[in-house]
Amino acid sequence: MLNARAAVVLDAGADPRLTDVQLREPIGDEVLVRIDAVGICHTDVSVAARFRKLPMVFGHEGAGTVTQTGPDATHRVGDQVVLTFASCGSCPHCLADAPAYCAHSTDLNMRGSRRDETSVLHLDGAPIGGGFFGQSSFCTYAIAGSRNAVTLPEPIDPALAAPLGCSVQTGVGAVLNVLAPQPDDALVVFGAGAVGLSAVMGARISGCDTIIAVDPIAQRRALASELGATVAIDPTAVDAAATVLELTGGVAAVLDTTARPDVLAAAIGVLRPRGTLALVGLGALTAELPVAAIMGKGLTVRGVVEGDSEPQTFIPRLVDLHRRGELPLDKLVSRYPFDEFDRAWTAAKSADVVKPVLITGAVGS
Repeated sequence: MLNARAAVVLDAGADPRLTDVQLREPIGDEVLVRIDAVGICHTDVSVAARFRKLPMVFGHEGAGTVTQTGPDATHRVGDQVVLTFASCGSCPHCLADAPAYCAHSTDLNMRGSRRDETSVLHLDGAPIGGGFFGQSSFCTYAIAGSRNAVTLPEPIDPALAAPLGCSVQTGVGAVLNVLAPQPDDALVVFGAGAVGLSAVMGARISGCDTIIAVDPIAQRRALASELGATVAIDPTAVDAAATVLELTGGVAAVLDTTARPDVLAAAIGVLRPRGTLALVGLGALTAELPVAAIMGKGLTVRGVVEGDSEPQTFIPRLVDLHRRGELPLDKLVSRYPFDEFDRAWTAAKSADVVKPVLITGAVGS
């Protein structure tokens, strides 16, 4: 067993607490990764708040260095990797290069591992839950599978690499892989958090002429403008939908990160005929949609998971975009030492920063 430090949710509804844990060795195609940096995502916060199979370690935006491999692993010791969502590799969706829609995605990513002799993580000698998104990277070490550990061709700052595994991949991918706006199209992003701001960057990369960001937080609107938004709207000051329609007459594409029913209704309302609404948020699990408007205008409402990406190819593409200056990841990231996990978690819950990233002692703080 390897000793490590992890943020563990011990009690229902409680925040994670740093404590000592132990990890077993990697088996099969698994790799043991020293976590050099890990982002905190809204999904971590929301799932941790309602998870009941405890104790449990969350975290799904890990970046680090492979230190040990299982006998069937395709990675090598010393590889720098970004950890991302898990997929089975053998279902029809995985075989069609759509692993985000893996038939076993819920079991592999959201339920947590069994608490038995197969458990990766142990606390005081007893097995605890892990395997969140196939990694549970709120820990100084994590075990992942070969499919959800993406080797990077060249070194990159781990703090900037970490959000590529989920937030950045989701936002940029939803634009480039799904909405695919043309230069003369207008695109609206509702919610300028890490995913929404990544979508803004994706729209700029795509060459989209009109990029509108809608968010009530002034700092995020300012950052959206810095990252490529041509218009930033405060929905608490004006009617966002009316403003968008006044500016554009109707847009080709909308990306919603909020999943709020009122925002979804506004998103439908600003689309031009045959436009597309991409849903990437899980703020509300259900919402009414204006069916008559969707049918009458021939709209497409499209759920998007992890940017519709195949991470083994898309994450290296994102790294290349960053190297070329087209994806300024440093604008999103606020760094925290791993031993200040509580402070970073509070910042994530309160939306004080866009993307809190924890840095372990391996690469300094």
